[in-house]
Amino acid sequence: MPKEPQKLRTIIVDDEPLAIERLQILCAQIEDLDLIGTAADGASALRLSENLKPDLILLDITMPIMDGIETAKSLSKLYSKPSVIFITAFDNFALEAFDLDVVDYVLKPVAMERLKRAIARVIESRNKNVRSVLESDYAQEFWVSHRNELIRIAALDIDRIEAERDYMRLYVGDRSYLLHQTISSLEQRLDPAMFQRIHRSHILRKDTIAGLRHEGGGVWHILLDNGESLRIGRKYLADVKNLAGK
Repeated sequence: MPKEPQKLRTIIVDDEPLAIERLQILCAQIEDLDLIGTAADGASALRLSENLKPDLILLDITMPIMDGIETAKSLSKLYSKPSVIFITAFDNFALEAFDLDVVDYVLKPVAMERLKRAIARVIESRNKNVRSVLESDYAQEFWVSHRNELIRIAALDIDRIEAERDYMRLYVGDRSYLLHQTISSLEQRLDPAMFQRIHRSHILRKDTIAGLRHEGGGVWHILLDNGESLRIGRKYLADVKNLAGK
């Protein structure tokens, strides 16, 4: 039997209760969607997204405190980044929206056919990403020993890698795991579009890099999005600077 298509786990974010209700009614009629939550502000949307890991956010732009633009920027930094469709009553945010790589921009009042077209674009975009991953020559996952278990770790979930003698420590969120492999062989298995070696002992996932800092005397550090910093080895400095177009 053919495998049933997986529905898009969806969250609606809008500060107007009637707007949420309207979208709930529309979403209930779209077979490709599984509505898993709603939020009335950007901060709540981020908390829900971190815990529920949705595939799609239907996001209002004009909200108080944290608007949709700022919320979308924060969503793009999550490990499991959801697709975003902006839902708004105003048409003057389109340029900012597409600079954020959102999938679509739908004006209120939302028409069913227009929403369906936007959902179709999300599905097409996600399918392309899946095909790209499947066709990649690089490792997509690693199996590591942890206590009495073997744990599967997706490559895209690894924040950074640190060499510890004959082992590599893989940092995944607030946990870490040891993998028996040299850093050079592990580097060859990682997609260079996603990971950057910065030191003889360190490899980072590129989207965790927040900036670079010059300490003087030719010494540079990488600033991470969690507030930490790591020294850049001289051998790798030119490659790291290329990330910033320098």
